[in-house]
Amino acid sequence: MSPSTPVFAEPAPRTLCTDCGVSRMRDPSACGSACQFIKPDYISAETQVHGRAAGGGDETFFGVTDKMYKAALKPALEGAQWTGLTTRLAECLLETGAVDAVLTMVPDPNDRWKPMPAIITDAADMAQARGMRMGYAPLLALLEPAKAAGHKRIAVIGIPCQIYALRALEASLGFERIYVIGTPCSDNTTTENFHGFLGRLTDDPETVTYLEFRADYHVELRFQDGSKRLIPFLQLPLSDLPRDFFPLTCQTCVDYTNRLSDITVGYMAGEGEQWLIVRNARGAEMLAALGDEVALAPVGSKGKRASSVKGFIANTERSAGGLPLRRMPDWLRPIMGFLMPRIGPKGLEFAKARLEMKAAETILHLRREEPAKMKNMVPDHVWDIAAPYDLTPAPDEKR
Repeated sequence: MSPSTPVFAEPAPRTLCTDCGVSRMRDPSACGSACQFIKPDYISAETQVHGRAAGGGDETFFGVTDKMYKAALKPALEGAQWTGLTTRLAECLLETGAVDAVLTMVPDPNDRWKPMPAIITDAADMAQARGMRMGYAPLLALLEPAKAAGHKRIAVIGIPCQIYALRALEASLGFERIYVIGTPCSDNTTTENFHGFLGRLTDDPETVTYLEFRADYHVELRFQDGSKRLIPFLQLPLSDLPRDFFPLTCQTCVDYTNRLSDITVGYMAGEGEQWLIVRNARGAEMLAALGDEVALAPVGSKGKRASSVKGFIANTERSAGGLPLRRMPDWLRPIMGFLMPRIGPKGLEFAKARLEMKAAETILHLRREEPAKMKNMVPDHVWDIAAPYDLTPAPDEKR
């Protein structure tokens, strides 16, 4: 049986919207209580999902954490973005009968980079969901068709803004059980913009079959002929992108690590492997079901992040103020591209650097573009992450 890809209603008009799918459901007014970009309450949401809110220390950065690992499927699944762990977790849920259906993304038949929401009920069809796609897609609009089809136990694979809304609606949906596999996300864009980005990386963008931002400070491209190319982050043409390449929603995201998922599967602290955050008993259940299929190791941490974060903040302050980014001299880029994988932060230090950058970006862009929304949009954990860099709330910026 092929994945089901329902036809959805047009989205209701919203500002700061990533089209998670709620506005396409029968009651689009549910956005008012479900949207991450209106008045997120992570303390209540985490308590509802995990039984407690995040504590201090590393949980300030990563959210409620039961266990954390570097992980890899052995052997890796063919065609997977990393080793295929996200796909395999969902596939196993279907194989064991833990769920009737998985709500996820498959490639649009007309554009392999464009995500298309799909309901998958056959474990063999999960292979179609492997790999990365770029762009907004109304994942949660699948909830009503899934319920109408009689599915009672479902899994959802989603990015943070989708999962926040799912958790806000979960109690009213009427499913017997929902497993949530989350992936980290921050800098999404439209599929059309992504094609433009590919065109800046290679003269043959139509032959690219794989793109991944790696924890070793490189972007990896793979091509139809089997060849690969690594591009250092510092040599990416980011400063050449149009100002609206990343929409304000993604520049002001307050949840990079998918804090409300049962298990988060990413890469940032993986040092070349995948990075797992098991958040609750349901996440532990999913991981345990894989048994010896997955190799687990402790997460490491190396290097110092402060200087990298400070440099990012200085550039973001200029960007948020409408000034041009400071470009690194061309002669210095290859040198720094060589040095960063060797001296830059790695493991948890790399992940914390990225989260501090994201917190700073959120605050600085909201201050410029939507200052009236800051009091409600920026939760405490974002202020806590940004505080070491003297980014603290003004009296009218915090609840």
